[in-house]
Amino acid sequence: MKHSSAYVATKAAFVSMSKTAAIELGDESIRVNMIHPGGIKMSMTTNVDYTKEQYSSVPLGRIGQPSEVAKAVSFLASDDSFYCTGTEIIVDGGLTLGSHV
Repeated sequence: MKHSSAYVATKAAFVSMSKTAAIELGDESIRVNMIHPGGIKMSMTTNVDYTKEQYSSVPLGRIGQPSEVAKAVSFLASDDSFYCTGTEIIVDGGLTLGSHV
């Protein structure tokens, strides 16, 4: 994306720091994981018109819901993910995969 160098640089730094923290803290049984949400419909964006057309190129064809991100967070916070560390879970309906139309 044009004009996104600051965003890309800070996101890469966040991912690298999280993975390094996972390595450094593993001996203490501290797990470090990441959630990367895509477009999520939230109360702070109620004035934005999320039309089907805007999200039609996303493989799942819609904007995400907060509950969908919460379920990923819940998984990582649960014992079901006990052996996960340094993990990245992308909750974006396939947005980062590219367009399907």
